[in-house]
Amino acid sequence: MKLLIMSDSHGWADEVVQVVDRHKHEVDELIHCGDSELQVDSKELSGVKTVKGNCDFGADFPEEIKETYGSLTLYVTHGHHYNVKMTYVPLSYRAEEVGANLVCFGHSHVADCFMEQGVLFINPGSMRLPRKPKEQTYVICHITDTEVEVSFYERVSGEKLTDLSRSYSR
Repeated sequence: MKLLIMSDSHGWADEVVQVVDRHKHEVDELIHCGDSELQVDSKELSGVKTVKGNCDFGADFPEEIKETYGSLTLYVTHGHHYNVKMTYVPLSYRAEEVGANLVCFGHSHVADCFMEQGVLFINPGSMRLPRKPKEQTYVICHITDTEVEVSFYERVSGEKLTDLSRSYSR
């Protein structure tokens, strides 16, 4: 299974379409971790599972998404309700509550991935306003029975950022 994961595009529409069009034929799911600042029925988010961020107003987007694909339980949230700019502990508690083994989130604008207590956490960074690294990023996550490969990409060029990308055993 392959997931395209993006976050924090803050009103960009054409740029979201560019990334989706670049990868839509090679991935199984499209995920936006919030702060799209687009409408739930916007054509740019058609087919994209999107959660509500702190800059998304209205009640259109869900606060969280939980999906199960065989042995994979995916949990998606923006992260602002879990204080992710300071600590990952509340988010890890939520992952445990919902039985997730893959958590996708945004909010901090920091591209990162890490494994903790058998749960893989992925923050794809910000497509528009990155804090760290300076590149505008998104992720392709390739999941097999034995391994998860998290590949970060630069938004404009689509070039893989090998220094950020990681592989984990399942």
